[in-house]
Amino acid sequence: MKADAIFEGGGVRGFAFVGAVSCMEDRGYEFQRLAGTSAGAIMAALLAAGYNSKELTMLADTDLSRFLDKSIVGSVPLAGAPLSLLLKKGLYRGEQIREKMRELLAAKGKTKFRDVMVEGGSRLKIIASDITRRKIMILPDDLPQYGIDPMEFEIADAVRMSTALPLFYEPVILKYNKPVDAPHENIRRTRFHLCESYIVDGGVMSNFPVWIFDVEGTPRWPTFGFRLVDSTESNCSRGGKGLISYVFDLFAAVTDEDQTAFMRDKDSVRTIFIPTLGIKTTDFDLSPLDAYRLYRSGYESCKKFLGQWDFRDYVSRYGGGLRFAGSGRARE
Repeated sequence: MKADAIFEGGGVRGFAFVGAVSCMEDRGYEFQRLAGTSAGAIMAALLAAGYNSKELTMLADTDLSRFLDKSIVGSVPLAGAPLSLLLKKGLYRGEQIREKMRELLAAKGKTKFRDVMVEGGSRLKIIASDITRRKIMILPDDLPQYGIDPMEFEIADAVRMSTALPLFYEPVILKYNKPVDAPHENIRRTRFHLCESYIVDGGVMSNFPVWIFDVEGTPRWPTFGFRLVDSTESNCSRGGKGLISYVFDLFAAVTDEDQTAFMRDKDSVRTIFIPTLGIKTTDFDLSPLDAYRLYRSGYESCKKFLGQWDFRDYVSRYGGGLRFAGSGRARE
């Protein structure tokens, strides 16, 4: 059975997606198009490259502390953190995420968006946020706006953008030339102005883009959303007074906004909600046991969902809205 999939952001809790994907595979589903934000972008990219759930369980053996990669400035004793925030706009570089993704994608021979093209469009969509232009950025679709060939753009670079949690990881600075028509000796010539955009975590603009493949019409197959849910208290309410606790509570407030309560019914009924068992986004010391707990939470949540899912009933109740949109921007 065919289906499209959208994965929410959620840091290390993204291990739960592996369990959910395993359940989908056991039920015979094959993902056609995939999209994701932040940790969800990692999952979507690896699935688009050809990884299956069994192969993805290897991620549980990854030393997550490697992703806390400080810059030279950030490594200065005592003053490192404030200096890094002031000069680099992030506590950590985030480059180890890019390098790990390059390694994993290269192993499958799928390093650029041209490698995941289907029917003239990318089967992979990665969400980032251009805070300079104050708009959502869908990769690779929006890259021509920056004068960049989307087919030659590295998927690992897109994932790095999508995972750039504000203040935690350094933003990606995207430099591009913007054409400007300027008169010269009565002849209009096109000149270029060098511009910079600060690109950060996609969750700032859209942490759960379940709409991304929607168009009007009768759907060919369903789109499933995979969303992490957490009923635990904030870091600050549990006594966390440090900068990192504040940053993550701030980001959670911006991206969540109790979104589940405001989701359209047609979106919530096609979404698999996965409890994160009190595990926090930045638990980079995640134990093998907690990784397994997340995996089981994903598997069991998906199993329960599929036991009640009826695609024909969904279509009869809500009409279309699940078929692939070539631009990746169609909404209902």
